Amino acid sequence: MIDVSRALRVATDTGDVRFGLREVRRAAKAKAAKLVVLASNCPEAAADALGEVRTFRFPGTNVDLGAACGVPFSVAAIAVVSPGESNILSV
Repeated sequence: MIDVSRALRVATDTGDVRFGLREVRRAAKAKAAKLVVLASNCPEAAADALGEVRTFRFPGTNVDLGAACGVPFSVAAIAVVSPGESNILSV
């Protein structure tokens, strides 16, 4: 079992990660997103609109997801375009 919070932080620092539902939808539509991470309080309708992208439900809220990524704002969803040195794609 990997430490998801640590993997998210490494992906944010070394890879290409898009924050927010609008950017996540854009990356999913362009088929650039390898993984979408959704906060536990992200609406189901937003998750359903992503199509065939691999998704992972983060156990914490949007505030917890933002903190795990190391950004000073809450994040409902992130799209991992490039994992960098992270092992986040193995969740």
